[in-house]
Amino acid sequence: MENKSNKVTRRKFLGLSALGLTGLTILPSWTINGVRIAPSDRITMGFIGLGRQAVSDFHSFAQCPGVQVVAGSDVDSIKRDRFNRIVNKWQGSINIPTQCESYEFYEDMLTRKDIDAVSIATPDHWHALGAIHACQSGKDVYCQKPLSYTISESLAMVEAARKNKRVFQVGSQQRSSPEFQKAVSLVQEGKIGHIEKVYVRVGEPPAPFSLPEEPVPSNLNFRAWLGPLNSAKVHYNSTMCPAIAPPDYQEKGEWATWRYYQETGNGYTGDWGAHHFDIAQWALGLDGSAPVEYIPAGYNGTEYTTVKYANGIVMTEQPFREDDIHAKGIQFIGTDGWIKVARGYIECSDPSLLEKSEKEIEAGAFEVSAPHMQNFLDSMRTRLNPIAPVEAGCSTNILCCLINIATELKRPVKWNPATLSFEDDKEAEAHRLYWYDYRQPYKLPYWQ
Repeated sequence: MENKSNKVTRRKFLGLSALGLTGLTILPSWTINGVRIAPSDRITMGFIGLGRQAVSDFHSFAQCPGVQVVAGSDVDSIKRDRFNRIVNKWQGSINIPTQCESYEFYEDMLTRKDIDAVSIATPDHWHALGAIHACQSGKDVYCQKPLSYTISESLAMVEAARKNKRVFQVGSQQRSSPEFQKAVSLVQEGKIGHIEKVYVRVGEPPAPFSLPEEPVPSNLNFRAWLGPLNSAKVHYNSTMCPAIAPPDYQEKGEWATWRYYQETGNGYTGDWGAHHFDIAQWALGLDGSAPVEYIPAGYNGTEYTTVKYANGIVMTEQPFREDDIHAKGIQFIGTDGWIKVARGYIECSDPSLLEKSEKEIEAGAFEVSAPHMQNFLDSMRTRLNPIAPVEAGCSTNILCCLINIATELKRPVKWNPATLSFEDDKEAEAHRLYWYDYRQPYKLPYWQ
């Protein structure tokens, strides 16, 4: 970065000195939802990326006893201002000091010793560096899905978490939802027999970047937003970074569109695939593994994108409900029946396996997922793995990236989950979704 944060970004994060927090009043104890929390059991948090998803994640963390938010960082000054207002209002409502520091660059925030954990909700291409640097500076990490933009980044994130003994939860919050937990337990208990096929509907892969260039607003450091991205095709467009302004500070329109373009995201394949492929692999007992072959839709008449596991299970990206072909969800097909599951919905060929044949569970307008955040906080206190550990996020992201690689190459791709490598495929190995050269001066730690 070419500004005041140079001194921080050039440090080795393993040797960071701490600035600490001055002026924060330490209370003997405080209470949320009737639960009294001792000062020694409080978890202080900082947030990296302060957009729409971060605000939603904050509200989820705020429902959990024992959380104190003390800082937030974003390259957009208006989003920093909004986050401070939201946090200060919440702090005042529960009678704790209204103090939340703002940082343009997360590296400055990570020098603080008083922060126990960070929540990351940046665009995907910033997940790896933010998470790795947080691990190196002694913070536990809650990182939104998909885990990263590329395969190499995900592998480096696993290495960083384990070498630095960090608790790392991926924001695949469906793992903490009752309908998905029920479906997974039924599959793993053999209630529908041996699984032969899985239908997963997630949506379309990304398209080439095609947005027109627009002037960059003064509140946004777009060069810092780009960070390590090394593509001359990418320029600012307001739909990538939706504008917000007083008095309501609400994003207008749809979610940020960077996720739908090849140069900046992985499309619905990565966005929703990080949810539904994740549940599929969890149910199949294949966390940490991946399919061995990826066949794109249209290849030699293949109707749907198809992946094959070494154990013979075939998974296709296709409708899982005949009555709603656009709905996103999963169908497990076994030798003795089937299970369909999506947000707020679960159905089984044998209704007796469920309390009801179809149970409606309120999904909410946003991904409010306090149980998933609580699981992360509980894991921080016990130092045990959370329900969506970094290894699970890594294997799911590998699956999604490999689908997109095969789609862009327009041919099958083979992968060895044991060696985490392609089988004699130099073209796939050179694909940007396996790895790409970061824009200078950025470097990916733990990756050679």
